[in-house]
Amino acid sequence: MDKNQTVGNRKIASLFDAGSFVEVGAYIKRSGDVEAYDGVICGYGSVSGKLAFAFVQDSDRTKGAFDEAGAKKIEMLYDMAIKNGASIIGVFDSAGAVVAEGSAALSAYGRFMACVAKASGIIPQIAVYDGLCTGMALTIANMFDLSVKVEDKAEFYLLPTSNNKEMVCSIEVKDEAAAFAAARELVEMLPQNNKDDASQMSGDDASRAVAIDGLTGKALVETLADNGKFVEIYAQQSGIVTGFAFFGGTLCGVVASDNTCDAGKIGFKGAKKAADLISFCDRFGISVLTLVDSEGLCDCACPKCIARLGSAYANATVAKVTAVVGKAYGAGFTLLGSKALGADLEIATEGAVISVMSPESAVAFLMNDKITADKSRADVEAEWCEKYASAVCAAEKGDIDDIVEAQTLRARICSALYMLACKADGCPDRKYFRTPL
Repeated sequence: MDKNQTVGNRKIASLFDAGSFVEVGAYIKRSGDVEAYDGVICGYGSVSGKLAFAFVQDSDRTKGAFDEAGAKKIEMLYDMAIKNGASIIGVFDSAGAVVAEGSAALSAYGRFMACVAKASGIIPQIAVYDGLCTGMALTIANMFDLSVKVEDKAEFYLLPTSNNKEMVCSIEVKDEAAAFAAARELVEMLPQNNKDDASQMSGDDASRAVAIDGLTGKALVETLADNGKFVEIYAQQSGIVTGFAFFGGTLCGVVASDNTCDAGKIGFKGAKKAADLISFCDRFGISVLTLVDSEGLCDCACPKCIARLGSAYANATVAKVTAVVGKAYGAGFTLLGSKALGADLEIATEGAVISVMSPESAVAFLMNDKITADKSRADVEAEWCEKYASAVCAAEKGDIDDIVEAQTLRARICSALYMLACKADGCPDRKYFRTPL
């Protein structure tokens, strides 16, 4: 088969803008085989005008079997990507290693793994599962920052006896075309490297009034985001919504409670995916926006995952803006981007409820004696909310910076992000201090 007419060549060309793909290492042959071209196709091109690099395991070339020559090509590609500071997309579709190479094949996987580890935190790496991904290749793919899975085509086997088909990926789509479109969209949105600025002109008025009453989770994010565009990741895991969106042209990683799902309570899956997103944003200088509408922890909460979420917020040095847009009970307030965990600015909309526990529980625990023939339980709960659980109470204690009208929330978020655009971690450098005259 002509080396330029394989399924792998078609795939890699479709990742880039038309006519922009340039292959590197095109004539490298398989180790010990002067007739067969290697099973990995590597190259670069533009994605919506942005430089990007990619490799594809070509199923038309001995089922994409991986060998020492393939590792050499990937090492070359990664060296170019790191030096030029541009994203890498990797398309995984291989039946495994070239077994006849013995230990050389095992070392090839080790060198591949070292490349991915070296690039981590320097350039974004996006894995696309478009067929078989087995053994060490599956381990390597899970080292990438983000992943896209073709639902009915991707197959995962860490061991020959295991089937990890239900492995959760960042984005799951129905077909190859949608997978490649999703990978391109991520490259378009994200910074090219850890020193790049992903800001863009959105064409959407930063001061646009919004109608958010009754909205929570994804619907709320789409209402607030520039042009309503929100790229959700790990959508199949409910409770907390995570993804990327622009606000006034500033890219943010978004963590948003979904109060329609178990009252927005934080479980181990939600905590893990939120922590992963925050850590990714911190590596690449992406601001974090948190929208809180949560009644605390759910019964399935895992202490380690909850601790990981708190650590991610506390250790992230990027700009962090938080808005309480509904309920914030107990750990739901503390863990989801509170000022105590390092938020640069935290606001609340009018009517937000911030409480150590739900008003119903608080009254049952502390104020049952206040319920009389003239004062119902509902009256006492309303009294609790006003005296102990209002946004005003939190603002008076300094735990909330301001209380805003719901329709101005987008404007206030954009304003905060503009203010924090040049945020410095710690004290900015100076040449010397001013000596009093």
